[in-house]
Amino acid sequence: MTGLTKALDEYLALRRALGFKLRVTAQQLPRFVAFIEREGATFITTGLALGWAQADPDASSVTHSDRLAMVRRFAAWRSAEDPRTEVPPARLLPRRYRRPTPYIYSMGEIRSIVSTAASLPSATGLRGLTFSTLFGLLAVTGMRVGETVALDRDDLESQTATLKIREGKLGKSRFVPVHATTMDTLERYAERRDAIVPGVKVSAFFVSERGRRVSAWSAEDDFITVSRMIGLRPPGVGHRYGRGPRLHDLRHRFAVSTLVRWYRSGVDVDLEIPKLATYLGHKGPAEVYWYLQAVPELLELATERSRRAGAGGAP
Repeated sequence: MTGLTKALDEYLALRRALGFKLRVTAQQLPRFVAFIEREGATFITTGLALGWAQADPDASSVTHSDRLAMVRRFAAWRSAEDPRTEVPPARLLPRRYRRPTPYIYSMGEIRSIVSTAASLPSATGLRGLTFSTLFGLLAVTGMRVGETVALDRDDLESQTATLKIREGKLGKSRFVPVHATTMDTLERYAERRDAIVPGVKVSAFFVSERGRRVSAWSAEDDFITVSRMIGLRPPGVGHRYGRGPRLHDLRHRFAVSTLVRWYRSGVDVDLEIPKLATYLGHKGPAEVYWYLQAVPELLELATERSRRAGAGGAP
């Protein structure tokens, strides 16, 4: 174990002890240390930090800036032990966030994603079973992928057909009602999962063939594989997320399809939006209203309803 590797282990252990979860940091900083070692360096420099943070030209400025910020925090801690360490200056890279336009999957594309995921190769067949079920759950509930992989077995309430989300984004917990057919599908998955990997000790609902909790990273990776198989993304390798529809767009699709259905049915959408915001675990209704400007079809429906209301017709 090199000095930097040992230092990184100590740094991550200290921050976890302080209550930080470090899901992304624990994935990225070991890659940075490996990058430094490949370069033949034994301490952190601003040049090396910049080179690693900007290594992927397809990544956004937000990604570049966030990666450098991770290194900066580690370097600041490391400099107390190794004075050769250079701490990159704050705001060295610009951080211009542009919320990506959501990709709204068609029903046919959803079916292709789920059915193709079921065919993912594995020794026992659990990989395909797990990810086809997981992707289907994301499509019909609009849950975040992190919330889905965090589900424990006890979070399913079969009698009330609800899922318990524990400490979702912003630390919020909530209950998510699901259709009876969705609950049936989840229960069938659980039966087949336990038959394939009996005696699993982890509490996770979605597990890998090794009997471990499925991670958001593996869900993203397998989604990219499936997307390329069905033509939603170009073939080949590249940036982890690259260009094209994202797994998170399943959440967007759920929100947009719900709003479109409400507009077309004539309900008072303004009264319903707070309910959708609560269901999705949003901070507030404003996050749902964003879809009205992000999706042309919704903007047209909202405009038409406003015109009818202004003309004295039904809202």
